[in-house]
Amino acid sequence: MIRRMITRVFGKGDRLLPTVPEGTRIYAIGDIHGRLDLLEALHQKMVVDATDAGFKKILQIFVGDYVDRGADSKGVIDWLINSCPDGWSRVCLKGNHEKMMQDFCENSKVAKYWSELGGLDTLRSYNVDINLNPNQDEHGIEAIRADFIKKIPAAHWKFVTNLPTNFSVGDYFFVHAGVRPGQGLSEQEEKDMLWIRKEFLDSKIDFGKVIVHGHTPVPQPVVLFNRINIDTGAFMSDRLTCLVLEGDGQRFL
Repeated sequence: MIRRMITRVFGKGDRLLPTVPEGTRIYAIGDIHGRLDLLEALHQKMVVDATDAGFKKILQIFVGDYVDRGADSKGVIDWLINSCPDGWSRVCLKGNHEKMMQDFCENSKVAKYWSELGGLDTLRSYNVDINLNPNQDEHGIEAIRADFIKKIPAAHWKFVTNLPTNFSVGDYFFVHAGVRPGQGLSEQEEKDMLWIRKEFLDSKIDFGKVIVHGHTPVPQPVVLFNRINIDTGAFMSDRLTCLVLEGDGQRFL
């Protein structure tokens, strides 16, 4: 187990520590971005870490952005679909990059934007012919889109298009990017949960639950009284982070 340095900034005054249900251990994993190698290595650390869990319920929560930028987006999705250990539960949330991947399959007009944010890496992982640059004419883009649609396994398409945007357990609310301050957790809009940054990151309010999120890469996990950022920029830093929650404890792999 690797215990990483974390930045802690606590709210003012007395405050009860957030907890998860008794008998439950949660492993929450940050943005993967096609780094199957890091995912597999971190998962082995989780398996070893869980050997002392005994009868506890083990829940893995992935906060989105499985595709783009890294070399093996297809492998990551395949792994997420097929590799959950017996007796464990797994929740995979939607990230903005999964949304862009879906949008491209439904509308080629997003090709340029998606390609600038790592979409070409995802196309390559599915062996799509991208000799035709997505920045070129509409006919070329449509050819790439058609090839991609043909090569995505049905199970992968079902996975990507059915991802939930959030998950709540105990005193924690898991989401990809964050939430809009001043709006109830049950009233959040998908666009904000997938894309929000400044308004959420700068907010000092209590959201009602601690928000566990990714989306905005940081050098090391950030733990504040109202949110925890677990995106440590795996695709460029070679560090994929897992937050471990049990009782009122918080630690990192």
